[in-house]
Amino acid sequence: MQQFQVPQGHFSLQRYPVDANPSLRAWDAADELILKHVDEQLTHPDPGIWIYNDSFGALSVALNNYSVQAISDSYLAHRSIDNNYCDNHLVTDSLTVKSSIETLEGTPDIVLIKVPKTLALLEDQLCRLRPFLTAQTQVIGAAMVRHIHSSTLSLFERIIGPTKTSLATKKARLIFSTPDMEIKPSKSPYPNSYTLEGTKHQIINHANVFSRQKLDIGTRLFLQHLPVSATAQSIIDLGCGNGIVGLIASERNPSAQLKFIDESYMAVASAKQNFENAFNGQHKATFVVDNCLDKTDSDSADLILNNPPFHQQQAIGDHIALQMFRQSHRVLRQKGELWVIGNRHLGYHKRLKQIFGNCTRVASNSKFVILKTTKL
Repeated sequence: MQQFQVPQGHFSLQRYPVDANPSLRAWDAADELILKHVDEQLTHPDPGIWIYNDSFGALSVALNNYSVQAISDSYLAHRSIDNNYCDNHLVTDSLTVKSSIETLEGTPDIVLIKVPKTLALLEDQLCRLRPFLTAQTQVIGAAMVRHIHSSTLSLFERIIGPTKTSLATKKARLIFSTPDMEIKPSKSPYPNSYTLEGTKHQIINHANVFSRQKLDIGTRLFLQHLPVSATAQSIIDLGCGNGIVGLIASERNPSAQLKFIDESYMAVASAKQNFENAFNGQHKATFVVDNCLDKTDSDSADLILNNPPFHQQQAIGDHIALQMFRQSHRVLRQKGELWVIGNRHLGYHKRLKQIFGNCTRVASNSKFVILKTTKL
């Protein structure tokens, strides 16, 4: 548990899921900067505050004395906020936590936006936010300097209104955007779609889905080698994204029950729509927003298909992949298989051998490798 000292108070915070690396904090300098600004400039006696992309709850916890609506596409962020409120013995009566695709309500006095990694997600969030703003609403963005680009500021300028930035402090910067009520609210360009190559499937993608415009090369290789199995009656697409892998697995194994899992609400919504469009209720599937396989029963799956991420927010590492591999071992039935696609340089075969005791290469190219391991 790390100690977070800001003008609003002293709080204990931790990332979710808890990581063994103590150098990874549950906040950054941009969180500190925006909270300092709010403390110095706050004039409204009881402001309604909307907070976007509060990765681990630092902003929501620090501003717990106000009416807070926290909006994020990340299940892990939602859990972080809940856990850190609980750890600090805070009352949640004035806290509302919503996903990026839920309907917004009310009129905020202050909007705090941690600039997300994905520019498309920022565009979608600003478009959804715009109709709820008044001329008096304060819209303040925050990010580390390296994550603020001219394209970032252009979105604020085009969708919200006149935009300027603060001076950099500890490599962080604020964005101030004044609502221009003459700007007509624009509809978000998301979700968008494309036709999956070699098929008639129209693939729908919400803004925070990886590879929204076309099939990425790693998934293309994975699709070419997905197994057909008479014994695989329960298949999980773990880290499903838009659900293409599970969709094609269901097409090749029509009697199987599919389960799509991702920590992104937009990813799971995309996967659900794509599956329903493809099979119109003729194939069986469930859709779960979760931290990897936390909610999945042990010894319940015959086949798990996995393209693990190698980063959480801006932090790069293999801790999420390792969690997926370890939980897959728990969830698979005896003789069940885990198939993994990943960049060759990540060395997943070593980790899989440590956990499962075996690992076989199914296929590879110059950049990616498909690995298969069996629960003995």
